[in-house]
Amino acid sequence: MADKPIYKVIFYNQSQVYEVYARAIYQSDMYGFIEVEEFVFGERTQVIVDPGEEKLKSEFANVSRSYIPMQAIIRIDEVEKEGEVKVTELKSSDKVAHFPFSVPSTPPKGSED
Repeated sequence: MADKPIYKVIFYNQSQVYEVYARAIYQSDMYGFIEVEEFVFGERTQVIVDPGEEKLKSEFANVSRSYIPMQAIIRIDEVEKEGEVKVTELKSSDKVAHFPFSVPSTPPKGSED
């Protein structure tokens, strides 16, 4: 393994599945979020340009830290080296189970503390 680990983060974002690589991931002080920092994009020496990778590079170009809701996270893996970043479009026929948002419970009316 490298001195500083690399993580592959797969998450939902507006009917798309993003697969990105980062060097720092931790639970945020903001309740219900994961913080992702130090995004890693492979340096390609080929002339072929992947539009998905270019989209993600431009989307995260000026981002120093991203807060991703926990319910949007599909998977986080520690990997040996970065791979190809991807954006996959979800089709209407794809079956995706979403976690429900937590709703704070309210005390019943008439109860006093």
